[in-house]
Amino acid sequence: MSQVSQDVFSSLVGDGVAMQQVKTLIKQVAQTDATVLILGESGTGKELVAQALHDLSERSGRAFVPINCGAIPAELLESELFGHEKGAFTGAITARKGRFEMAEKGSIFLDEIGDMPLPMQVKLLRVLQERTYERVGGNKSFQCDIRVIAATHRSLEDSIEAGEFREDLFYRLNVFPIEMPSLRERPEDIEALLAFLFKKVQDAGRKTPALTEKALIALQHYAWPGNVRELGNLVERLSILFPGLTVDYDNLPKKYQVPLPDDAQLIKSISCSEALTAFAEEDRGGGLPKEQEEGEVKAVTVESSTPAMTPADLKGGIDLKSYLVEMEVQLIQQALGQTEGNVSQAAKLLQTNRTTLVEKIRKYELT
Repeated sequence: MSQVSQDVFSSLVGDGVAMQQVKTLIKQVAQTDATVLILGESGTGKELVAQALHDLSERSGRAFVPINCGAIPAELLESELFGHEKGAFTGAITARKGRFEMAEKGSIFLDEIGDMPLPMQVKLLRVLQERTYERVGGNKSFQCDIRVIAATHRSLEDSIEAGEFREDLFYRLNVFPIEMPSLRERPEDIEALLAFLFKKVQDAGRKTPALTEKALIALQHYAWPGNVRELGNLVERLSILFPGLTVDYDNLPKKYQVPLPDDAQLIKSISCSEALTAFAEEDRGGGLPKEQEEGEVKAVTVESSTPAMTPADLKGGIDLKSYLVEMEVQLIQQALGQTEGNVSQAAKLLQTNRTTLVEKIRKYELT
């Protein structure tokens, strides 16, 4: 990786497989003007991906303008995006540029696009199609030459089915999707993330604690519903409670004192997520008895029965990659079986994005 890429990715901490895939996708699409849709749970760092895309692009010398579409009242969002003319509404005592105008020749980041009201979705679609817009209360058209990056924690496919998101806008935005993995999907990155976050505390002139191996392994097995944002909050809390001291398992807040495996060191080296292991324990029965279908995607029987491993089973060695693939195939089969082939519901059971699940079904030739 070049020095430029290393600098751009300095905030996207983690060298696990999931994060390496994200960084590869960023480098592949950054030099184009393709619209990018960043998917992922809240707190995973979607804005960091957007910033990296901008910094690696030819527009890096221009503005990167973020806006949270869910944090601005619906009646003010159009003015925030496209600006307004003097007297356009009560309180508009002067003309004002909108975010699109500020981002001209650069990039605009539409965060939480899934929370945008339907009337605004229509207006945004027009801008993306025609690349022109008008300020509120004005009739002058402005040309729009910007890179559009959007993000959401919602399943836009589900929102479309519920009538809450326009399908035509979805296809305009979903030119190049990038899914940011949740923290529970990449426990191998937690140690590096802790080091990064503790260094930020140290750079502020404060002392930080040192974690014992047992405390670290507990954090690697915690589910992290708040993702990296929650990890950052824990780092701040521990730095306040234990400055310059050692934090053991028993010193962690109760919610983080999760049960540890018998041989925690071995399980840590396997880096198998807690959620995956839990599903594997339920999936000892093998493949599905019949085909299920939703649209063009079918789940078919794969003859495989891979029981969950224990540390004692590993004395003779194991092909970790093959074992995890077999386990993943079985979990996908079980989820599709329980939901009668409904891919969206199966994705929720597996705590992953529907698009990701469809790709895995195709990858493992379950179509």
